[in-house]
Amino acid sequence: MRRDLSLFQLYLALVAMGIGGVGLALGLPTLGTAPAVEVFFALAFLSGLRLVVRFSPWLDGALAVFGAMALIVSLPGGVMPAHHWLALIAAWAFAWLFVERLSACIRAGILPETGVGLLIPIMFGLALLVVWEVVTRGANVPPVLLPPPSAIGMRLMAETHILWADFVQTFIKSVLPGYAIGCLAGLAVAILVDRSPFLKAGIMPIGNFMSALPIIGIAPIMVMWFGFDWQSKAAVVVAMTFFPMLVNTVAGLNAASSIERDLMRTYAASYWQTLMKLRLPAAGPFIFNALKINSTLALIGAIVAEFFGTPVVGMGFRISTGVGRLAIDLVWAEIAVAAVAGSAFYGVIALIEKGVTFWHPSVRGGRA
Repeated sequence: MRRDLSLFQLYLALVAMGIGGVGLALGLPTLGTAPAVEVFFALAFLSGLRLVVRFSPWLDGALAVFGAMALIVSLPGGVMPAHHWLALIAAWAFAWLFVERLSACIRAGILPETGVGLLIPIMFGLALLVVWEVVTRGANVPPVLLPPPSAIGMRLMAETHILWADFVQTFIKSVLPGYAIGCLAGLAVAILVDRSPFLKAGIMPIGNFMSALPIIGIAPIMVMWFGFDWQSKAAVVVAMTFFPMLVNTVAGLNAASSIERDLMRTYAASYWQTLMKLRLPAAGPFIFNALKINSTLALIGAIVAEFFGTPVVGMGFRISTGVGRLAIDLVWAEIAVAAVAGSAFYGVIALIEKGVTFWHPSVRGGRA
């Protein structure tokens, strides 16, 4: 048995090789109808040579990419043949094996984590998209139930101006102002709560109660109070982001140890000096945790709020009307834009956290 392959990696390699042999045998009667798939089966079968020859993990990645491309190019108009489903399983096995071996190389220090590590989520995401594409087209899934990624991509390119207008209305006009107001208000009230035992005893239970209120109940009330434009959506975002920031900041302000506080007292530091130089920095991971949680809550809140009244623009409005018109590819295009925007927003907050709280063990990988 190969010493550089773990038992699970060897299992994946044998599965891919076995499927390659079976698929090659099944596809011989129809040789020529899908030559790319047959070539992939042959390469998958020959990959069993890894038992005696050391193959690079990059070869597994190349086989996964080639198998995916061969499948997509060779997809028939009707129901996909059985051996093509085997090719999909083999391509997934090669992608999984590539991710496993690449992760092992990074852990062993053979490959650098910076740059190369990004290939792991990229390969995983592409593999999911390929499976989605092949299953929906190969099984003739009705587009009204689940359109393939290719149809969603074409709709993205065809409706760029509409998607951009919806993004501006929902994210720029509603999410960002509501997020900033809610987070800053939560931070300010948390400092006041920390100063007053009365407020801590009174506001914190109310905060826990308000955070449990369903957004579907808050949104129509905010629309009635602030109108149908972006102001009501921003108000919903404020209500959703205020209490996570409040609760996390109050917990973070108590993170500094008593020894550290005693040290500040020996320096004759005032409350505000202790707050700015010790307690707020110690609460930094808690505050950024709330900021990251709120980055996704804010987008969800704004989109749901648009279901209850909005101008004829916005992600929530487009999703609602798209479902009514059975334009499911447009709905998925809006979902893709929202997912990318939310992920990018979360990533920006995480990068800022890494720069601000670089000293914290959670950022330094747990090293003291």
